[in-house]
Amino acid sequence: MSETEGPDKDITETAAADGSANTRAVETPRGVQVIAAFVRQLPNAPGVYRMIDAAGDVLYVGKARNLKKRVTNYTRLVGLSNRIARMVQSTVTMEFVTTRTEAEALLLEANLIKRLRPRFNVLLRDDKSFPHILITGDHDAPAITKHRGARSRKGDYFGPFASAGAVNRTINALQKAFLLRTCSDSYYENRTRPCLLYQIKRCAAPCTGEIDLAGYAQLVKEAKTFLSGKSQAVHNELAEAMEKASDALDFETAAIYRDRLAALSHVQQHQGINPQNVDEADVFAVHQEGGQTCIQVFFFRTGQNWGNRAYFPKADKALEAEEVLGSFLAQFYDNKDTPKLVLLSHEPEERELLAQAFSERTGRRIELAVPRRGEKRDLVEHALANAREALGRKLAETSSQARLLTGVAKAFDLPRVPRRIEVYDNSHIMGTNAVGGMIVAGPEGFAKNHYRKFNIKSQDLVPGDDYGMMREVLTRRFTRLLKEHANERPGPSQDQQGAEGAGSDPEEVVENAMTVPAWPDLVLIDGGQGQLRAVRETLEELGVTDVPLVGIAKGPDRDAGREKFFVEGKPSFMLPERDPVLYFVQRLRDEAHRFAIGTHRARRKKEMGTNPLDEIGGIGPARKRALLRHFGTAKAVSKAGVEDLTAVDGISEATAQAIYDHFHE
Repeated sequence: MSETEGPDKDITETAAADGSANTRAVETPRGVQVIAAFVRQLPNAPGVYRMIDAAGDVLYVGKARNLKKRVTNYTRLVGLSNRIARMVQSTVTMEFVTTRTEAEALLLEANLIKRLRPRFNVLLRDDKSFPHILITGDHDAPAITKHRGARSRKGDYFGPFASAGAVNRTINALQKAFLLRTCSDSYYENRTRPCLLYQIKRCAAPCTGEIDLAGYAQLVKEAKTFLSGKSQAVHNELAEAMEKASDALDFETAAIYRDRLAALSHVQQHQGINPQNVDEADVFAVHQEGGQTCIQVFFFRTGQNWGNRAYFPKADKALEAEEVLGSFLAQFYDNKDTPKLVLLSHEPEERELLAQAFSERTGRRIELAVPRRGEKRDLVEHALANAREALGRKLAETSSQARLLTGVAKAFDLPRVPRRIEVYDNSHIMGTNAVGGMIVAGPEGFAKNHYRKFNIKSQDLVPGDDYGMMREVLTRRFTRLLKEHANERPGPSQDQQGAEGAGSDPEEVVENAMTVPAWPDLVLIDGGQGQLRAVRETLEELGVTDVPLVGIAKGPDRDAGREKFFVEGKPSFMLPERDPVLYFVQRLRDEAHRFAIGTHRARRKKEMGTNPLDEIGGIGPARKRALLRHFGTAKAVSKAGVEDLTAVDGISEATAQAIYDHFHE
């Protein structure tokens, strides 16, 4: 690969007017003018291009079989959609990477889109890795466990599963069917008697020899066989073993096989539709409605259905389902294993190129197909029905959220319907482990990727000073906001520009309505008049006076539904008890409270797990173990004299003095 950059972004010209040289800035060229300048330098080769705006943000990432021909298309505005024309007009520079093949360019494009998240590309919003079931292979008695991430541990991996919950439920049932252990290796090594799982018949207890390793290995083999898709064979073996035990009048053993068979049936029943002729495949179905897109994904491995998940990619409503699906697939498999067969409801324009790219990366043949009949078509239709239902629920939730946001604007006299509401709360115990929490809500509900936590750092605060903590949180939050997003700050001039420019384009309106901006349209504070005054003074010191502030004071006896609201310039008021807006604001406040308390508990738990010896320089794990072995506790070490400390193996006189000084400053 090779990377190319174009002409300088800033151009100046020097003019001599009154005998002195004056430098006059010339407006930075943009749009067609810039793109045409790049075209002259581009090769007739495959590659990836990036279009960048004046702020340095990437607007769009695209790939091309021929960079010169592809980029030339942007120099002719006639025939371009409004969306593409806006993108071209915002471009002030471009960057290019040439590749050896178009397939390589497609993979690089997907990787850059996921990393840079350009606003004019189709974006895969949720890209978490999928959990798998792992049967470990580095122990004499393998364990069955949930695994997510890189496959660095030796063993057999089965999946993917649609969610961690699906994995947990399956492991739970497999424990009853195959009696495999789920404990850690260290826990296993230190057992002297069977644990509770053995008593409730969910583990064979190889740790204490209740079953020998050969017998346990047979259980592991049966579990692997089942997870490999040969469930009926395992079912038949267990049924035969149960009948033999029953014929031999060994009813206790027969009962064990009976319980295992029942657990096995439970697993099979919860796999949903299990295809007869599809061993390994992912099924993708696309449905578009109301300017939004839903892509439903089903995972089939070893002839079993391992669950499904709905995705709602960010895409311009003018894009067809085929275009969205093609871009989605490239990003989806950027960090995931690709199965041998991928079934699709719509045919992307570059289906063959996608298959070629996936095949090159995996080193085996990958097939992308749009089935027209038979069992495979039934699988696609089932996924499509789920996509329609999921999008219907999403649109209903979005509509309800829009009504609530409109109600909030009316209740608090906001200048516009809020697209970003920030709610702040603090949590501490007598001033210790103090944290501040910020939660964000927008057009699609809680925007959890925008949540932020603030560890209170100020040494001057009096423990328990809620006003001081709130001042620190708001100062840090808005100082950073002014530094990183000052140009996105809403104001009269910007509103006017939006009304005349982007707001006049329906596509722009839809795009803006579904995104969460950087600046809040409303700040809610969990507190009364005092908290609100502290926040207002803090923001005024930063020069921020145009963000609406509302304080929420708990009602008498802390009764929900009797909260008082404080807004600057008007007396406090209450909302009607059955007002949906009141319930909505309560949910926002409770979510902020939950987030702040959870963050505080996590910090407190982490601090409780630390040892004072970790803070002493020169005390590593070996010396720490020696000290604890000799004295028993860190508290006993803190009370020891220098002579007592030097009696410990590995502790020199200088180290002993350092330890003593640490605890006796």
